Amino acid sequence: MTDIVNISWIAGKLALVLGLSYLMGSIPTAFLFGKILKGIDIRQHGSGNVGATNAFRVLGKGTGTVVLLLDIIKGIVPVVVFAGILTPDPLGCIVAGMGAVCGHNWTCFLNFKGGKGIATSLGVLIGLTVAIPAARPAVLLCVLSWLTCFVITAYVSVSSIVAGIFLPILMIVFGAPFLVILLSLLFCVFIVLKHRPNIHRLLIGQEPKVPMPWASKKPS
Repeated sequence: MTDIVNISWIAGKLALVLGLSYLMGSIPTAFLFGKILKGIDIRQHGSGNVGATNAFRVLGKGTGTVVLLLDIIKGIVPVVVFAGILTPDPLGCIVAGMGAVCGHNWTCFLNFKGGKGIATSLGVLIGLTVAIPAARPAVLLCVLSWLTCFVITAYVSVSSIVAGIFLPILMIVFGAPFLVILLSLLFCVFIVLKHRPNIHRLLIGQEPKVPMPWASKKPS
């Protein structure tokens, strides 16, 4: 009887962590900033995405930076705070991370259509480095792989896909806990699936690059 009560108590806390994390991840930051600052629906501008990249494109660098930071925080808080208080173990952190990213990708506030989860996934990974030290080297190298690819290609999408693929590989190489490896595999799948339109545009040569300050300009 005691075991059943304990299992029910743990399951209840995990469900609460999942629910709170999903709700926080679901906050449509870019959409809200578009409405408040410019009176527009960001889904009808730029790429139509409600993530930080489109916020940079449509709302400007300053607002885009704020959106990016807030989307990262949406991943950090569930792992560090919600899981840390209610279920301070790897399973709780994984549940919190999944909830936050699923909330961002399929927000209940926008008919379950959201962003691509890159910034929030980064926030979750940052949170995991706080809660699970074994994940730190893999996360650091994953971020470096994103930065390296971005500097070389100037494609946010390509950089995100490359980093997403490297993430589970790096977690395995550095001996992260099994649940963390599983989470990284799910993130990889989410990232690739969410970037299917970008992959199509890349194949037909229509994916926009981010203007880099050192890129040579074509003569007019």
